Formats: sequence, structure tokens, C-alpha cells
Amino acid sequence: MIELVIAACLATGECRESRLTYDANDVSLMTCIVAGQAEIARWQQQHPAWQVKRWHCDIARQYGEVL
Repeated sequence: MIELVIAACLATGECRESRLTYDANDVSLMTCIVAGQAEIARWQQQHPAWQVKRWHCDIARQYGEVL
């Protein structure tokens, strides 16, 4: 599994990580990196109160939301 890890914060200062998980048979780390900005834009539209501070792609260590 490949994860797109998003670190985002509210205006109040509360921060959290969100992990979008992809099947490694369908998505490589390179694909995650290249397509990551578009996924981040979609995530940001769905979570307007949160501001993305950073993001990265990694091998999944735990399962998040499977896309």
C-alpha cells in the first residue's frame, strides 16, 4: 500500500495528519508524487477549514482511507 500523507492545521492551531491509502498494484510512489498535488487540491476542497502545511508519499505503515 502507498500513502499520501497530509499534514494540515486549523486556524486555531490544531493540527493533524490525514492518510489516503492506495493499492501499490495500481499506484507507485512516483505516481503518488506526481498526482499528489491534484489529490491535495481535492482534499482541500472537501476540508475548507483545514490548511495543508505539508504532504508526502510513503509506503503505508497503517491503513487509512482506501481510494
